[in-house]
Amino acid sequence: MVQFNLPENSKVLKGNYFKDITGSKNIKKVNIYRWDPSKNENPKIDTFEVDLENCGNKVLDILNKIKNEIDPSLTYRRSCAHGVCGSCAMNVDGINTLSCMKSHKDINGDINIYPLPHLKVIKDLVADLSNLYRQYESIEPWLKTKEKKSKKNEIIQSKKNRKKLDGLYECIMCACCSTSCPSYWWNGEKYLGPAVLLQAYRWIIDSRDEEQKERLKIVADKLKLYRCHTIMNCTNSCPKGLNPAKAISSLKKMLATN
Repeated sequence: MVQFNLPENSKVLKGNYFKDITGSKNIKKVNIYRWDPSKNENPKIDTFEVDLENCGNKVLDILNKIKNEIDPSLTYRRSCAHGVCGSCAMNVDGINTLSCMKSHKDINGDINIYPLPHLKVIKDLVADLSNLYRQYESIEPWLKTKEKKSKKNEIIQSKKNRKKLDGLYECIMCACCSTSCPSYWWNGEKYLGPAVLLQAYRWIIDSRDEEQKERLKIVADKLKLYRCHTIMNCTNSCPKGLNPAKAISSLKKMLATN
């Protein structure tokens, strides 16, 4: 039988236990992945007892409470706290989500919080999204008009064509979908992944854009597009309720019929 052994410095160890000092009867245990690149130590799981009597309803509220009242060294991204910016994407209770939208009341037992999976970790819950942003840049996500019409007049779009963008423009590039995709885990350097492909499709079907054929050529690659095997993890994990798998299927259909 084949055995796979992790390098010693990659094994996740048991970390510190922060016991509640408030005497509250409404305590929730929160297990959080910790890793500091400035220390020559293995990653670990710290456990915090959090008083929910004086805490908001969202997982992000718990993280803020821990950082403000228990351990200020805890590192994570957050900004708007309203599900708009996508900064606080992480893996909560085994599911990629936005911590500002996920209610801790929906989680039975301990809360387990990890960074987005299969990405390099910068520190604690902060994952490295550099590759995702480079891929996003590669699809040139801006309106293209050959005659620069937009400089003189507004580009008119019918209600019917505008409606085609629904379910696409709402994407906030949080990376929850891409980091839940096994194909992206295995081929992340070449496969564009659900988030970027959904964005590519958003510009390809925009009636105001005049470079549809050129955009299709960008994604018409067996690795950039066709690594998708319709596993549907992306759609199941999108915190905005979008359907990247459908967008990818539509791209494949366009390439097959054009």
